[in-house]
Amino acid sequence: MSIGSARHAIAIYPGSFDPLTMGHMDVIGRAAAIFQRVLVAVVVNPQKREPLFTLDERKTMIAASIHDAELANVDVTDFRGLLADFVRAQNVDVIVKGLRFVSDFENEMSTALMNRSLSSVDTVFMPSDPRYSFISSSMVKEVFFLGGTIDEYVPLAVLRTMRDKRDGLR
Repeated sequence: MSIGSARHAIAIYPGSFDPLTMGHMDVIGRAAAIFQRVLVAVVVNPQKREPLFTLDERKTMIAASIHDAELANVDVTDFRGLLADFVRAQNVDVIVKGLRFVSDFENEMSTALMNRSLSSVDTVFMPSDPRYSFISSSMVKEVFFLGGTIDEYVPLAVLRTMRDKRDGLR
């Protein structure tokens, strides 16, 4: 795919987003600048541990964050099952994955090759902005629930939802 054709392509950015971080938003914004349309797809994976946020809460936080960032060509969806099947069903042209560390590449590369084998869709890897390379959803949750400040690591909509969740658990 050439850069010119990328501007007419549909990209999907899959993840659990439990919760969405500024690192995720960086990848979404950069993908939105390259591709005509970006689908942020929340993965429903019953084999992973129970997420802190419900599927609807995660989709709402992402949609609000995308709206606040004025990313008009980005939509939020969800899927169950194989990403390759969902990619084909949505006529997606490319999968986008963010990479924080070299170790991320090792795992993501095998997944990308399997997805390409199953769907003929390539994966584009975006290296993390160094400002966000250490941020993970699990780290954000841990710092937050232990009383730390996470304002610079998550969008405002996520911070509000996390505060509401914490206050509801008290």
